[in-house]
Amino acid sequence: MKPNLFGQNLKAIQKICQSLGTANYTGRQIAQWLYQKHSRTIESMSDLKKTFREKLAQDYAVQVIDAAQCCTSSDHTKKYLFAFAKGCVETALIPEEDRTTLCVSTQIGCKRGCLFCCTAKQGFQGDLTSSEILNQYEALPERDEISNLVYMGMGEPLDNLEAVLMSLEILAAPWGYAKSPGKITVSTIGILPQLTTFMQASQCGIALSLHSPFEEERQAWLPGTKPYALKDVIAALRNDQCANRRITFEYIVLNNLNHSLQHVKELARLLNGLSCRINLIPFHPFPNAPFQAPSLEQIQAFQAALKAKGLITFLRKSRGQEISAACGLLSTKYCHAGSLQS
Repeated sequence: MKPNLFGQNLKAIQKICQSLGTANYTGRQIAQWLYQKHSRTIESMSDLKKTFREKLAQDYAVQVIDAAQCCTSSDHTKKYLFAFAKGCVETALIPEEDRTTLCVSTQIGCKRGCLFCCTAKQGFQGDLTSSEILNQYEALPERDEISNLVYMGMGEPLDNLEAVLMSLEILAAPWGYAKSPGKITVSTIGILPQLTTFMQASQCGIALSLHSPFEEERQAWLPGTKPYALKDVIAALRNDQCANRRITFEYIVLNNLNHSLQHVKELARLLNGLSCRINLIPFHPFPNAPFQAPSLEQIQAFQAALKAKGLITFLRKSRGQEISAACGLLSTKYCHAGSLQS
């Protein structure tokens, strides 16, 4: 297949233009056609010279694929399934009263093995390219309604840092989609030194998968965190590079396991003085999961105790349960069971 223009940043497109003997400003025109005018063919880029378009089309193409499947839940959450060359990934569209959030994937499967994540059951099959990450946004019919993007789908974004940073650059650049970095959040278990590299390169928000303030307990549930001491990860988040950045701690609440008074006290100690928020997420069950979901009363009591300690805490609703919205569940169900041919 010809190299894909879609997913390339301005510098890379300008380099292509130079190799074809045309001016740098043509690269900006191409970028605007790709990301602002949503062109899917080189021929449709009508303000480029026809001879240049023909030359460009000999060696390059614009490749954006549509979703292979879409499921809609009763709460209007949508789960899209994309069949890329290396395998299937999921993308979730979550409409709310004041925003519409798109949750994109960065890898096919994941190597980090978190016990509460269905994606971990797939293992790791490959990284997505920047074009495949952005494809999940570009291809959606609701694209223009999307206000927020979160890199919280399948995979660990910092394990695919180069492609993630390229996609973030295109999302935020004035020649790209011109999204505010404040409306984009990247989730991670806290991989060092990649976390520091990310903070130096991007102003997007950070969501750390925490789930327990106790190192031994957290490492048992998130075995991929063992090389990265929690105290070092929190220290990195206290860096000056985070001064104007939204920091969120994602905390999946597991029935009778991680919402005791001891957890409240340790969270208050660990996060003392750090400008942040905690999102409490009820565990989303999946087949053969080793955990159970807590009751609403348990989560609300935990939230109240955290707020009493001065921690800004929000309760996130569990969305789209009847459409396999737990991360990795839909692609496991269809792609890996052979129900969808890529």
